Amino acid sequence: MITGNDAAGLGAIYAGATVCAWYPITPSTSLAEAFERYARRLRVTKDGKRLYGIVQAEDELAAIGVAIGGGWNGARSFTATSGPGISLMSEFLGLSYFAEVPVVLFNIQRGGPSTGMPTRTGQPDILSCAYASHGDTKHVLLFPANPTECFSMGAEAFNLAERLQAPIMVMSDLDIGMNDWITDPLAWDDTKVHDRGKVLSAEQLDSFRETKGRDWGRYQDIDGDAIPYRTLPGTHPTKGAFFTRGTSHDENARYTEDGGVHARVLDRIRRKFDTASKLVPKPEVSVRDKSSRIGLIYFGATRPAVIEGLDLLEREGLKINSLRLKAFPFTSEVKAFCAAHDQIFVVEQNRDAQMRSLLMVEANVPGDKLVAALSYDGTPMTAAFVRGAVLNRLRHDKQAAE
Repeated sequence: MITGNDAAGLGAIYAGATVCAWYPITPSTSLAEAFERYARRLRVTKDGKRLYGIVQAEDELAAIGVAIGGGWNGARSFTATSGPGISLMSEFLGLSYFAEVPVVLFNIQRGGPSTGMPTRTGQPDILSCAYASHGDTKHVLLFPANPTECFSMGAEAFNLAERLQAPIMVMSDLDIGMNDWITDPLAWDDTKVHDRGKVLSAEQLDSFRETKGRDWGRYQDIDGDAIPYRTLPGTHPTKGAFFTRGTSHDENARYTEDGGVHARVLDRIRRKFDTASKLVPKPEVSVRDKSSRIGLIYFGATRPAVIEGLDLLEREGLKINSLRLKAFPFTSEVKAFCAAHDQIFVVEQNRDAQMRSLLMVEANVPGDKLVAALSYDGTPMTAAFVRGAVLNRLRHDKQAAE
């Protein structure tokens, strides 16, 4: 069911092991290559044991399969790809979602569609990643704005993946991934502890009925947060075994075609998304005028251009409040910002206003208050574009009113 068994098994050999499985594709290749260089220097014990595994797979399907296998075995496991790779990895992402196996995917976006513009930047994979795979799926996305946030959000992505038992996608792009940036130093807090989530030890399995009031089952919602308890292979000689499958299953991981049971499991997994909205990074809100009813929403590498563009508009007497999205699902702050403004510009680098659509569907924001400001020529966004998009729309609205 999961390819790359030998590579995936690396996660069970040493506590804290990391598996990177990838297939070369512009502009994500440098991420995996950089990780390998750092791992050789930093992921080796004093007695020479490697706490990492690097697998250059034969294609994107094998890469995500190996990564999921690593997560199933207990490793912190990830892959890196770009838009075409997301298309190929979609079925495996559905397996990770439904079997509830943690994995992290770094998507270094480029211009699409098809082969598109491999050496140009963009944000065209928002919807394809948010709903990756067939059927009822919905994934957690993180939106770093610069290399420093790629570092910090990358670490947090692994905590979220294990805590939520789900795929987490870090939505970078070519602008961040390949261009030169002046950024804050990458600092690590040595007091941080990995959040492994609800992983049961042998002792916890032995005392599960006593502490939880029922026998353990792989997909039971015991705590009311929609996140079940999981076990790792080999944890206990007789307890904790279960079938991991992509077909429909009940709360105890048994195959079923009972429609009511299937719907019940799907509802529980959807509620896990509500839990995720309380765990993901909160947005960055800037209030330039408390009385203003005009707002602007943006995300990712557009941050420098948007901030400069808003500064230019303020010099012309137009103060616009802004919100930088850092994650999907949307937090309560995003919904409050949208409710507080009558007109909201949504700035993004794709043709079809994908983030605007996501705000309408997932945050129930009325479409008539969301104004698409779209740049999709493959070059990094500029402050002049942001300023022009806002002024042109406001002038148009003024003329229409007259």
